[in-house]
Amino acid sequence: MKKRTIILAALLLTALLAGCGAANKEKGAQNAPEANAEEGSRKDQTDVSGEDAAKAVPETKEETGGDGGLLTGRHYVEIHIKDKGVITVELDADSAPVSVTNFVNLTKAGFYDGLTFHRIIEGFMMQGGDPEGTGAGGSEESIKGEFSNNGVDNPLSHTRGAISMARSQLPDSARSQFFIVHKDSTFLDGDYAAFGYVTSGIEIVDDICENTTGQDANGVVPMENRPVIEKIEYLGE
Repeated sequence: MKKRTIILAALLLTALLAGCGAANKEKGAQNAPEANAEEGSRKDQTDVSGEDAAKAVPETKEETGGDGGLLTGRHYVEIHIKDKGVITVELDADSAPVSVTNFVNLTKAGFYDGLTFHRIIEGFMMQGGDPEGTGAGGSEESIKGEFSNNGVDNPLSHTRGAISMARSQLPDSARSQFFIVHKDSTFLDGDYAAFGYVTSGIEIVDDICENTTGQDANGVVPMENRPVIEKIEYLGE
């Protein structure tokens, strides 16, 4: 009975993160686990214009750096959250080179500055990085999903403080949306691309996940209550 209860709890969390509400499933919402499976929805996920298009992920080897255009080693960023403080994250490019390179490129381009954490579930995760704030937006280019069920050997686990890429049901649909794990959620391992861990500021994650209010059943936060990313700063290797 205990095992069955644990399995049901995990399934419930997955269902809660399946989309930013049923309405957004048609728009291809990207989430911690699951979302829209229809290929036709990708137009809504990648339709970026104007200022956001200028912030799209660089495509050339020269712009991305490293062998084959991908970073290696450890890289560090600071996520500055308005009225909350700074979360420092160590990114592991040896385990998830595509995800780290994508995140660093977007950070350097200022893509995340001024965006919000639009989806927060206490005991699970906080999700941000969507320029639309709907769960369906993102940067222009999709990237390879670096997790075992997509043929990639990524040893990083979704334990407390992990940072990981949100995506739709399509395995290679991750773009700019990411989430930070509040409490151990290892049932995501193998299906989502963790690419680093919080090294300082985990108390800020606790504060945001435990004290943000007004969420709907899917964890979507009212605009006026959303934590604002003032900037994400790349610190280097």
